[in-house]
Amino acid sequence: MQFRSVILSRFLLACCLVFPSALALAQEAEDDFFFSDDEMIDDEIADPFESLNRLVFAANDRLYRIVLSPVVRTYRLVPQPVRISISNFYSNLTAPISAINALLQLDVPNAGTEISRFGINSTIGLLGFFDPATGMGIMEDREDFGQTLGRYGLDHGFYLVLPVLGFSSFRDLGGRAGDSLLNPINHVWDPETDEYIGWQALDAVNDLSFDVDAYTSLYDSALDPYVFFRSAYVQNRAGAVNR
Repeated sequence: MQFRSVILSRFLLACCLVFPSALALAQEAEDDFFFSDDEMIDDEIADPFESLNRLVFAANDRLYRIVLSPVVRTYRLVPQPVRISISNFYSNLTAPISAINALLQLDVPNAGTEISRFGINSTIGLLGFFDPATGMGIMEDREDFGQTLGRYGLDHGFYLVLPVLGFSSFRDLGGRAGDSLLNPINHVWDPETDEYIGWQALDAVNDLSFDVDAYTSLYDSALDPYVFFRSAYVQNRAGAVNR
């Protein structure tokens, strides 16, 4: 029974990690990076594995619709202020990673901003559950290692759709690994424990709960969802690197 419990918990975590990236792209597409299917550019990024990527994309989509979406809709029974506080807490924990990447990019003002936000929200904001820094006009501007590599001229390489993890590229896959090494949680908490898995799953489900329909609405309205989200990914990452 314990073995089955471990397998089930890991499967649920996998389901929970599929679409934070898809949701982020969907939200960006609805805001700053929205474009119509007529404006798609097929060769924005090298995609030598398109046939395989499309299969993985379709499998991730079914996993989201059949497994994760019902979980997230049930989780939305949690009051929104509570979910916002949980989101603040998780975001605050990763602020030092953003600060380190800003320093690696020689962006000292942004590094100072992220450090200031971390200090204020960790103290006045009660361990990060509240976000007084934003109220003080100290706005969040997150950086990751994929952006750092991009700022130093490293191109995407080629496009990847990863099972469970979603949209990426060769460069950003390396960036994800770099950020994982910088994350102190991964050094003080055994990733193999059910508690760690539950911790990560809560973060993913909580993020998705704020707009569970954004991904499906854009997917269903696109003439070619695969091309749409590939283009959204490229534009999203280009905007992140250049800002």
